[in-house]
Amino acid sequence: MQIVTSSAPGPVLAIESSCDETAVAVLAADGTVLAEKLLSQLADHARFGGVVPEIAARAHLAALPDLVHETLADSGLAIGDLRAIAATTGPGLIGGLIVGSSFGKGLAIAAGKLFVGVNHLEAHALTARLPGLVPYGAEFPYLALLISGGHCQCVAALGVGRYRKLGGTIDDSVGEAFDKVGKLLGLGWPGGPAIEAIAREGDPAAFALPRPLKGREGCVFSWSGLKTAVAQLVGKYPAGALPRDLVADIAASFQQAVIEVMEDRVDHALAMMPEAKLLVAGGGVAANRGIRAALADVAARHGARFAAPPAALCTDNAVMVAWAALERLAMGSYDGLEALPRPRWPLEELSP
Repeated sequence: MQIVTSSAPGPVLAIESSCDETAVAVLAADGTVLAEKLLSQLADHARFGGVVPEIAARAHLAALPDLVHETLADSGLAIGDLRAIAATTGPGLIGGLIVGSSFGKGLAIAAGKLFVGVNHLEAHALTARLPGLVPYGAEFPYLALLISGGHCQCVAALGVGRYRKLGGTIDDSVGEAFDKVGKLLGLGWPGGPAIEAIAREGDPAAFALPRPLKGREGCVFSWSGLKTAVAQLVGKYPAGALPRDLVADIAASFQQAVIEVMEDRVDHALAMMPEAKLLVAGGGVAANRGIRAALADVAARHGARFAAPPAALCTDNAVMVAWAALERLAMGSYDGLEALPRPRWPLEELSP
């Protein structure tokens, strides 16, 4: 970790390439989004039923030069106007992390700018602190619930670079469970949005699915048993496409089980962190409306506010990466060119 010699924290150009979205954004020092672009690889991976790391890395490499050029042009800035270049350096798929961070470092070297390596999880956790995003702001400390295709954990956010994990999943992430159930129901990939959509047509009480770890102490999660229960349920029916009304009932029952487990686990997490007066949800699964409503209810029972970014900022994006970099720079610190891509990078290993 190195010290910034100037107090001016921005503007910053950021790159996000940790999974299957290639994203670039430019933010002003005050957090104003000057420009952003995102290129989804959904069509590249859908036929495989999930993200293929090698395809993702090659797509990032092909897309980044033009995407950076276009985003800078839209921002009205030249690369010389930037304070720093930021890129996600972990956790994530190592190929994509190498491509994005190497490209960012190359830009930083060529332009003589600072390089900031950003932790993807911290970027999600800090998104709610974007000025104007959350009424009354998001002051520390708060409880961060990070729920996505790769992560499911409750974290005490005590400050930038200061986190304490309260509990996480012991098997699948909740996003992974949505994806696998979506495949079982013939809804394709990704499963989360498809399940939420068709669940509106179904009966959430149609099938008695398990609620893993509900009522247990702490806020550890487990999703593999629920996923297996859906697989066993689907296996009782003849091979081939299931009737739409049956798919809707199974999807609604699965989603209801997830909601009840999520509400219970977060209820325990808030009890473990009584000083938290704000619950922040981040990650792709935080875009689910039913989960949002349940989280708002449990936060209210603890006398806390609930905040979740707009759906576009819940999924992977470069705005959150740029903002995390600005938060770091405002503290007077950055990582420098020695920051290495890390496929695993727990929040607890960060330091301000």
